[in-house]
Amino acid sequence: MTTIAVEDHQHPDGTSGQADHALDDVYVARQPLLDRDGMLCGFELKARHTAIPTPNPAAFTNSETADAALKATEAARAADAKAVIWAIAQPDVSGALAGHMAYVDASREMLFDDTLRLLPPERFTLELPPALEADDELVTRVIALHGRRYRFVLDDVTQPGDTFAKLLPYADAVKIDFRRTQPALLPKLAKVLKAAGKILIGNGIDTPADFQAAHDLGFDRFQGYFFARPQTQNLRRASAPRHALLNLLQLLASDPTVAQLEAELKLNPVLVMHLMRLANSSGLGVGHKVTTLREAINATGTNRIARWTQLLLYADGRKVSLEDDPLLQLAATRARFMELAVERLPEAGRDEADAAFLTGVFSFVDAVFGGSLENTLDMLMLTKPIRAAILRREGALGMLLSSIEALERAAWTDVDTVCLQLGPLTAADIARLGLMAAAWAGVADRSAEAAGLERIED
Repeated sequence: MTTIAVEDHQHPDGTSGQADHALDDVYVARQPLLDRDGMLCGFELKARHTAIPTPNPAAFTNSETADAALKATEAARAADAKAVIWAIAQPDVSGALAGHMAYVDASREMLFDDTLRLLPPERFTLELPPALEADDELVTRVIALHGRRYRFVLDDVTQPGDTFAKLLPYADAVKIDFRRTQPALLPKLAKVLKAAGKILIGNGIDTPADFQAAHDLGFDRFQGYFFARPQTQNLRRASAPRHALLNLLQLLASDPTVAQLEAELKLNPVLVMHLMRLANSSGLGVGHKVTTLREAINATGTNRIARWTQLLLYADGRKVSLEDDPLLQLAATRARFMELAVERLPEAGRDEADAAFLTGVFSFVDAVFGGSLENTLDMLMLTKPIRAAILRREGALGMLLSSIEALERAAWTDVDTVCLQLGPLTAADIARLGLMAAAWAGVADRSAEAAGLERIED
């Protein structure tokens, strides 16, 4: 998951909210949702508002003081809800969604705030937590929003309760927490909810075994990082012969001549085809059509070819768009984040940025090759600092890698802890860089590298 922060204080309705709501204090994290074929179909957005909370009214014995504190707390919650909605509605957040549906954790205050109109129902689905009090007022509001075509998910379900029963008729989907639901209850819940026509979403699907179990039960959506783990039965098809990609990467690491690169590429006609597409992409600005392999190599450059090849290791061979490939998206986002973040550290140069990109892109290469991560890194002939960062989270690269992993989990406390060691980088900096990385990875025509990441046919 990539965490993103709002940089623009201009509200989507054209008004300025800096005076009333500190949008700089709102960070938004995204977690991928996959469909039954293992392709991206949405992101859950998790907002963190770092504003100082108001006092708890229960701590006051004087009734007037407690009443004032209660009102202040209610006002703060309403302001928080408004700020979160405005943050989620920002164009930068939409850009990080890569065209996919957003699932938003909705508090009671958010549901009743008129600012909710800034989240169009065709792009945003509202998740209703089990802690919501499903009183008549709330049910009436949900019915009204349902009439305006808003879609709802009953979130974090472990067993049916009062809120579940009252809101189920208006929910399109039910999200079941695999980590906390009794295994014996899962088949019963799945059977009843599927019979009722509900979309089933499994949350906490972090292993291939979890995915297979949920898939067998008929679940429709899967939230978790199972797809980035080594697979015993990999559902992905290699985008190209991986030995060919590795041979090319090893050659690129040795500062080859154009003639050497040309000879290696000619052994792999599929790679030649896609290199020609990359060389002729508008992002390179060559000015004329590239017609020969030698021209393509010269126009693209070894650094760009290397990055293109590294990302192709993660590409799924099925004919799906770049934006729908979860593993490639995760690899590209993490690699770009690492590159951007290391440049903010003292005395960082081009070599450090290249090493950071490599650290990010190969940090879960065992999901592609299986087996030992250490053996795979040996095969890639990575430098000692990169290996130490990936295997043991050592050095500045290791700390940056820990920070992006914390962002992916929405582990806010861990982000703060890592930032204490990453001065001058702050949590806000990490969040903004996460936004930039997500946008870079998520838009196919954003860069020449992405333009060359076409799906390769067998």
